[in-house]
Amino acid sequence: MLSTSPLRYFASLSTGKTVLWCYLIWYLVTVVYHFDPSPAIWLNSLGISVVIGVALLLSVGAGGKGKTDRWQTFRLFLMPFGVSSFSSLIKGRGYILIVPPQLDEQLMSAGLCAAFVLGVLTLKRLLPQPAT
Repeated sequence: MLSTSPLRYFASLSTGKTVLWCYLIWYLVTVVYHFDPSPAIWLNSLGISVVIGVALLLSVGAGGKGKTDRWQTFRLFLMPFGVSSFSSLIKGRGYILIVPPQLDEQLMSAGLCAAFVLGVLTLKRLLPQPAT
């Protein structure tokens, strides 16, 4: 049945959150292609995630009167982790900005992101949003 909660979630994604999902897809493809089991990469990324995540949390007001939801808080810590580990994994591998030099990896990242966007757009058509 198409009315299940995860499908509704994806059908209601804003453009910004759809882009964030594509960032995650791009990151995960990079991890699959260039995984390094070295604990140092992951521990350093975790440390940076905590330091920057706390700073971001404070900057959006969670330390004061403002309240963030749990997913926003999760993203505030996940993004620095992703940036730090991504930069460690691609160092010296010939990337141009975030684009890998290997065509197969480019096609995998772009193709999975395009498939995701197409899936979101399809769900938006199949599951109309309730009037607000």
